[in-house]
Amino acid sequence: MSGAGLLAGVCGALSVAGLLLAAHALTAAEPPARPRRRQPRPTAQLDRPAVRRQRALWVAAAVLAAVVWLVSGWPVGGALAGLAVIGVPWLLAQFSGGNAAVERLEALQEWVRRTSDVLAAGGGLEQTLIRSARTAPEPIAAEVATLAARLQARWPTSRALLAFADELDDAAGDLVVAALLLGAELRGPGLARVLTELAGSLTEEVTMRRKVEADRAKPRANARWLLLITVAASGLAALNGNYLAPYGTGLGQLVLSVISALIVACLLWMRRLTVPAPSPRFLVDPGGGRPAAELEPDEVPVR
Repeated sequence: MSGAGLLAGVCGALSVAGLLLAAHALTAAEPPARPRRRQPRPTAQLDRPAVRRQRALWVAAAVLAAVVWLVSGWPVGGALAGLAVIGVPWLLAQFSGGNAAVERLEALQEWVRRTSDVLAAGGGLEQTLIRSARTAPEPIAAEVATLAARLQARWPTSRALLAFADELDDAAGDLVVAALLLGAELRGPGLARVLTELAGSLTEEVTMRRKVEADRAKPRANARWLLLITVAASGLAALNGNYLAPYGTGLGQLVLSVISALIVACLLWMRRLTVPAPSPRFLVDPGGGRPAAELEPDEVPVR
């Protein structure tokens, strides 16, 4: 390979490396735009296996990229191999998912209904929230257990509820926490009735979201099959040396990087179309973007 060809190959490899960085940004656990929490989540230990798997995946991608580059002499081929190890499982998970948010909302609705029943029977707010950790639905069990632990540790009720809203990180969770905040402040008998009505509205929202997810199921399936066909076709093409021979030159590497970038951009665009936009939260500082747990009581924008 000539000097100009090597330079073109390196440029192509850098282009695909940019796609690797974009994939890493998309798969990061905490997007940069989100406000950082000062208090570490107590459920972080539950995330350690996932973090270890992610690190192992990145190591495997780097090793495979190096091996493919050394064996084939194609820098773009090595970068694409590493990108496939990371991106294909992530895209398959994105195209196969969709029900987790609905199940979490349904769990929140069930927890709110149980809490309202206990409050209607005469239970105190703090004790009811602490006892609810024993029977909390699985999708929100960790967050409710953390809320109960904070209340038992003599956290102020408002501060514990605001931290609970940050951990739920959902607009529906903000509605529930806003009702609990008002109940904790006013200490009136109407909190149980408010929570019962809120649970009814959450039930309607769950039904609506399930219909929406059913409509999105077909586009997700099409996107998943397109991804699998693309990977299979790329694998078969890699086994055909004569078909890939033109890509062995420096110009061929540059063309391969452009084609690969277009395919990856198309898959990411399809992923964006199949992922619903999250509802904006309102228990946050509208000016500074601080999470709810860092606000003073008079700063909480409860509507």
